[in-house]
Amino acid sequence: MLLLIRSRLFQAAFLLCTAVIAILTLPALALQWQGVVRPVSRFWAHVVNLLLRLCAGIDYRIEGREHLPPGPFILAAKHQSLWDTSVVLALFDNPCIVIKQELLRIPIYGWFTRVLGMVPVDRDGGGAALKKMLRACRDAAEQGRSLIIFPQGTRTLPGEVAPYQPGVAAIYRETKLPVVPVALNSGFFWPKHDWRRPPGLIRLQFLPVIPPGLKREAFMAELESRIETANARLEAETRESLQKR
Repeated sequence: MLLLIRSRLFQAAFLLCTAVIAILTLPALALQWQGVVRPVSRFWAHVVNLLLRLCAGIDYRIEGREHLPPGPFILAAKHQSLWDTSVVLALFDNPCIVIKQELLRIPIYGWFTRVLGMVPVDRDGGGAALKKMLRACRDAAEQGRSLIIFPQGTRTLPGEVAPYQPGVAAIYRETKLPVVPVALNSGFFWPKHDWRRPPGLIRLQFLPVIPPGLKREAFMAELESRIETANARLEAETRESLQKR
């Protein structure tokens, strides 16, 4: 019963705060004031983490910051929850997230992504769409922005198997940036298609950098191996922790 109450409380508070922040930001969105929209988005990300802690008893910890390069880089992570996309807004200054083009059609949310200069991916657009996406990623990198990509292209549950899409290799080759693989366990605490928010600790781990210049096959194999190995270990630790309650 307590889990039900706390989960519903978080959901209500999250939706209310998100709606209020979005409505108050509408004038800046309409005028495309990125200088206003960007800090508001970062503030919203911090609010999400605050609500998780206060309402649902969920805290978070960032590990492996020493692996982050000093300049722009590509962050490649599994995508298990909405938390994954919100936390990068809190952690990094002006990140560029590669998103599904369908998200642009979501009211207000799509407006935010456009003003913030996120890069949409048209997965059915063929070669022309790929070139457009790569050009946008290259431009973002030249502006000193780090790129955030979820190489499996969809949200997954902990332990769920999904193929790694080739787009991340194309971005890696085009931008010539180092890649920071990421392991996380957010799917245990904010799972897709489930309103329950069990209390615990979300952990995000930055893994050792993959340097630029690898061949496509070697890069994809290295990226998948690092992420899946670290994620399997992290998920096992999380399951064991939750089972001890």
